[in-house]
Amino acid sequence: MKTKDKILSKALELFNEKGYNTITTRHIAADLNISAGNLHYHFKYSEDIIKILFSELILKMDILLNNLQKIENKTLEDLYHFTFSTYDVFYSFRFIFMNFFDILKNIPVIESQYESINITRKDEFQIIFKGFQKNNIFRDDVPDFILKSLTTQIFIIADNWIIHNSLAFKMNKDEAVKHYALIQMNLFYPLLTVEQQKLYEEKYILES
Repeated sequence: MKTKDKILSKALELFNEKGYNTITTRHIAADLNISAGNLHYHFKYSEDIIKILFSELILKMDILLNNLQKIENKTLEDLYHFTFSTYDVFYSFRFIFMNFFDILKNIPVIESQYESINITRKDEFQIIFKGFQKNNIFRDDVPDFILKSLTTQIFIIADNWIIHNSLAFKMNKDEAVKHYALIQMNLFYPLLTVEQQKLYEEKYILES
């Protein structure tokens, strides 16, 4: 593994364990047993590292969304797999969400990226939701305003569940990812066809 990749991997580990506000480039260098100068050759500031980590998070989410969009005959299982995978990815970058406000405030380029993502994701989710209607997973009589607000609801939960878990439950990764993925899946339940609601109750409610 190249030094730059080692720095990014160690930074993600330390940020997740100890928090964005407590870890500096010197901490990262010391943990890697390299000089601060060596680290600064690759990244002058910790903010430079965070920018790349945020871009990696977005890239992983782009892949999940693209994979879901490519499925022609989408199923309820596809929706669950996407939701579960999303929460798994988010947990891997949990320091971002634990410190979201400070990061957006202190790193304007990330704030701009996040604003842009909000716009593009809304369009992408609307296409996905229409696909679930086409495949008789979602009811075809769901009003557009409900589908549009659903995207906002997803963002609210996805951006804040890690903080909520740290305050309310303190579940480990596996428990938290499953729990909050099902919380988001429950948003879809009223939109499902009767047949899909029965399938949902049998497969996900009883299993939980």
